[in-house]
Amino acid sequence: MNIYFLYDQGGLARQELFYLLKNEKDVHFSFGSIGKDGIKKATEGMRASKFCLNIAGDTPSSNRLFDAIASHCVPVIISDAIELPYEDVIDYSEFCIFVRTTDAIKENFLINFIRGISKKEWTRMWNMLKEIEHLFEFHFPSKENDAVQMIWQAVARKVPAMRLKLNRHGRFSRSPPSADKELKSIPLPRNFW
Repeated sequence: MNIYFLYDQGGLARQELFYLLKNEKDVHFSFGSIGKDGIKKATEGMRASKFCLNIAGDTPSSNRLFDAIASHCVPVIISDAIELPYEDVIDYSEFCIFVRTTDAIKENFLINFIRGISKKEWTRMWNMLKEIEHLFEFHFPSKENDAVQMIWQAVARKVPAMRLKLNRHGRFSRSPPSADKELKSIPLPRNFW
């Protein structure tokens, strides 16, 4: 079993996991940087591994998850509140492993958890990665169900909820101002939609 860990600066959990996993024989580290063949080494590391750690860091997004999917490396997502693309139509638990940050940084928890995943379960997730990878690929011109189409579909699904919020916000636009001085009404442009 190989676990790939792209280590770069950022996030206490990433640092703690590095110290917890640095002596494990199954864990292979790459130290993240774009220069000096960093991208090539990261790609090779992911393709040679069965599991790829995706650890929440200092930024709200990262391409680690997409790289893992493209490499058919089962993502191990270590985060308590990550937002994932197209999650309203894709069940990520079919091809990803989710671990709470507080659990992941417990000594031996993460390594034992991953080692406990059977070959049959890993193979099922790996096959699912191959089935959904096209949803994360960009093409020009765009193809049916590629990343561009999925993004536009996600936007289209969010428009009704945004309209609902705007309409609810505008309910009292003709009412006298609130007696509560702390709440301020924000006028919306008439041609917003």
